[in-house]
Amino acid sequence: MPIFGTDGVRGLANGPLTADLALTLAQATAVVLGQGRTAEARRAAGKRLTAVVARDPRVSGEFLSAAVEAGLASSGVDVYDAGVLPTPATAFLIADIDADFGVMVSASHNPAPDNGIKIFATGGVKLPDIVEARIEQAMAGPKLQPTGAGVGRIRRFADAEDRYVVHLLGSLPNRLEGLHVVLDCAHGAASGVSPETFRDAGAKVTVIGADPDGLNINDGVGSTHLDLLAEHVVRVGADVGIAHDGDADRCLAVDAEGRIVDGDQIMAILAVAMKERGALKDDTLVATVMSNLGLHRAMDAHGIRLETTAVGDRYVLETMNKHGYSLGGEQSGHVIMSEFATTGDGLLTGLHLVAEMARTGKTLAELASVMTVYPQVLVNVKGVDRTRVGDEIVQDAVARATAELGLSGRVLLRPSGTEPLVRVMVEAGSEDDARRHADALADVVRERLAL
Repeated sequence: MPIFGTDGVRGLANGPLTADLALTLAQATAVVLGQGRTAEARRAAGKRLTAVVARDPRVSGEFLSAAVEAGLASSGVDVYDAGVLPTPATAFLIADIDADFGVMVSASHNPAPDNGIKIFATGGVKLPDIVEARIEQAMAGPKLQPTGAGVGRIRRFADAEDRYVVHLLGSLPNRLEGLHVVLDCAHGAASGVSPETFRDAGAKVTVIGADPDGLNINDGVGSTHLDLLAEHVVRVGADVGIAHDGDADRCLAVDAEGRIVDGDQIMAILAVAMKERGALKDDTLVATVMSNLGLHRAMDAHGIRLETTAVGDRYVLETMNKHGYSLGGEQSGHVIMSEFATTGDGLLTGLHLVAEMARTGKTLAELASVMTVYPQVLVNVKGVDRTRVGDEIVQDAVARATAELGLSGRVLLRPSGTEPLVRVMVEAGSEDDARRHADALADVVRERLAL
């Protein structure tokens, strides 16, 4: 069974994800990513390969990052240890110092007992499937084992955070003076750098979820638990709340009344603003098939083309990179601004969202009104043959529901990539209509595709 999932290697720390696995994975990474033209040119010039390693504050990140660094250094790679920093900071730093690759130890929004290993290539870009497969294959092969002066060195990346903060501040079109922001850092990797950056940008900042102890990451806080943020925004009379996840590659928001503004709405706000100033490449936004119908309607009304991909920020990135698009993301808050980042960046997204409030003088609720959110119901139908979603009767049922909904709704059947499960998603003008059609279609799928 492949060890790489949709976003690196992830699992229970000291369960399937052991120090031995982390070390072997790092050694295999050095073998595979050390074979490119750039790496060969560096060696020919008498230089060693370099890598940036960072982690989120999970307690297991300490031994896992140590194992990764040991695997790289034992393979002759010089390691820059950036300590606790967000995933997008790691990607930025790889490009900023022209490192050959980098590793982020994090399980993102997962609970504290889990952890993960994300690998980035030169330039801070995520690896394609074919390269991940080569690394996995290399784990069983010979390792690079230089001796003496050939082994790598591990050194502290002393100004890593400062470089990232300067980069974020330099991306802003305007400052944030006059706005009060509540930040929820999920007791994660952004706990230090996010409050610092928002304050440096001129905002008044109230902070919650920024006391990581290694065990409390994502525990009732962050982008997957927005109730506490909403309460704080209303209680202190703030203008906006920004929530990150554990590794800060996501951003969700709440307005002054405590209402959630999700990734689709954030993308709609940024897309309209970027188009107005001529920064939206080909007037195109990239989103996944799960994005709300309201996003489609809003983009159409503003003359913006919406290109859809499979679910997963890596597929959004692939499409953006292929065509040079400048904005894309997911409903979950992974938003990619390719002029400034190679991956989703929760701090960058939050800063630019608040900057648009400052620029226009509008509240977040007013900006978010650019998009009407359609009620969306998702039903996971388990214990079915996901390969047979093209079944004629199932597709007939989808066609009937689609026809009945007309322009006021949408139907999507999506088979799981790993489980015997089909996801039925229906959007409609009302919650009742969405639920009725979703339940009816789920019954058809359950009956027709039963194992």
